Amino acid sequence: MGPAIRYSRILLKLSGEALMGEGQYGVDRSVVQRMAAEIKSVADAGVQVALVIGGGNIFRGMAKAAEGMDRATADYMGMLATVMNALAVQDALEHLGLPTRVQSALHIEQVAEPYIRRRAIRHLEKGRVVIFGAGTGNPFFTTDTAASLRAVEINAELVLKGTKVDGVYTDDPVTHPEAMRYRELTFNQVLEQGLQVMDATAITLCRDNDMPIVVFSMNKPGALMRVLQGEEEGTLVQREVS
Repeated sequence: MGPAIRYSRILLKLSGEALMGEGQYGVDRSVVQRMAAEIKSVADAGVQVALVIGGGNIFRGMAKAAEGMDRATADYMGMLATVMNALAVQDALEHLGLPTRVQSALHIEQVAEPYIRRRAIRHLEKGRVVIFGAGTGNPFFTTDTAASLRAVEINAELVLKGTKVDGVYTDDPVTHPEAMRYRELTFNQVLEQGLQVMDATAITLCRDNDMPIVVFSMNKPGALMRVLQGEEEGTLVQREVS
């Protein structure tokens, strides 16, 4: 039996790129299944899990078509891509026996519930995973901002950003092997140094609502559970501790 889990309700943000594995775009089923197993392990331990997934893996395949397109139109296309990813992850989770609901900020009742805050919280209380699709439902806002917003709305205790890198580094660890990983950062340090954690709107929203963020790698088996058990994993971003 491992260390006790420190959080009861979390929001996990996954980039669309995290779902495509080694591909150039689209969804790698084996990657989604592995991530679903990680999510199920923490849900089975009693953690209430909400998800926000980006759409870059699908939108990347449409990038040439979107060149020169009106920004709002392109953003709506990206929102629809996030719904497609949400359905793919829902399918993988339910194949593992984990009840899951997709709620969309755009009304697509044939495939997803409309986003209703109180209904989302009720799903979580009943042990269902809730996946929030279509971002905030508004153009010009990223899925990072949507993740921060939904986390605050559902009274989550922690935002986790699952990436391909195991935290925030002083430089790109791929091109600069000497780069050092930050163990902890404050929101203001992230904003002042322009660190690529989440966009500034998302960081500010978390700072103003005292919502800590952990950036970690979803490619490391068991990393999600270790974060929730309070082990040193990834980079913690929080308000300055006095």
